[in-house]
Amino acid sequence: MTECCGGGTKLVYSCSGSADVGEIADHVTRRLRDEGFAKMTCLAGVGAGLSGYVQSAQGADEVITIDRCVTACARKSLQRIGVQPTSYILTDLGLEKHETPLTEKIIDEVLEKIKKVAAFQRQCREAQTAAVAICEGQPSKKRTNQN
Repeated sequence: MTECCGGGTKLVYSCSGSADVGEIADHVTRRLRDEGFAKMTCLAGVGAGLSGYVQSAQGADEVITIDRCVTACARKSLQRIGVQPTSYILTDLGLEKHETPLTEKIIDEVLEKIKKVAAFQRQCREAQTAAVAICEGQPSKKRTNQN
């Protein structure tokens, strides 16, 4: 499996739907896989309740969904098994169903948007982890009277 920040497993799922934007979601997900960003796995296996797919999703350190529209089938399929993925919805990124042709330029643009957001989210998680460690590692300050 693809390793993410700190050695954890990162999985990505795509809802391809039936519109042009769904085809873009599928191509973006495959590019993320090909670039080593995350391991692409089978959403239908999760939806069918196949134990290996369900367990993989539940055991991953990071789960990402790329949905074509606000119906968010990929996200909802994973939520149904108790997984809260990071969700990207392509129509929220400005793509329009039945109006967006599949081109390399569009795939590249969507890919870069997702990578930028993912990098920002990773930095936020790292900062939060560091802040918690600092706070927990600080000895309690006792007040003393100095006369």
